Amino acid sequence: MSSKINDKTLYFRMKQKDKEAFISAYDSYLNDIYRFIYFKVGNREEAEDLTSSVFLKTWNYIQDNNLKSYKTLKALLYRIARNAVIDHYRQKSKRQDISYDAELGFDVEDEKQDNLQKMEMIDSYQEIEEHMKELKDEYREIIVLKYINELSISEIAEVLDKKKGNVRVLIHRAETALKEIVKKNN
Repeated sequence: MSSKINDKTLYFRMKQKDKEAFISAYDSYLNDIYRFIYFKVGNREEAEDLTSSVFLKTWNYIQDNNLKSYKTLKALLYRIARNAVIDHYRQKSKRQDISYDAELGFDVEDEKQDNLQKMEMIDSYQEIEEHMKELKDEYREIIVLKYINELSISEIAEVLDKKKGNVRVLIHRAETALKEIVKKNN
């Protein structure tokens, strides 16, 4: 609950043109937004460019609009990120295969794990990343939002502009599809 309070406080302060609030929001959400975009575009440089444009667009959007249906700053950032990725692909206009960089560009290290656990986690993560390439975009997006960026059902519904029930069904279908791909490849 405190993260929602902090989220709303940041939003209110940003609405008042508080640059420190913007910096705080940037620091809080940078890795999550970058990771979300990276899994959509598959290229580190493009993901970095899009991520910075998302934060700029968010600042401008907050300054220019009164959000009547505002729920969380986090959901607003993801919605703007999602739209930025859509715009990015529209501008490219030709379909191409997504290739993932070997270096992810964000830190997932936990000092409490021993080296064996870290190696197993890296192998598992790489295997899941390979399988996710086989999922359709909609399923890949829902998996990233739910399990990698750890958004709630409500936040995902707001980002995707869908009802909570539809999000739950989409998550279930994505999980089932991913399980089938893993089963097929093992």
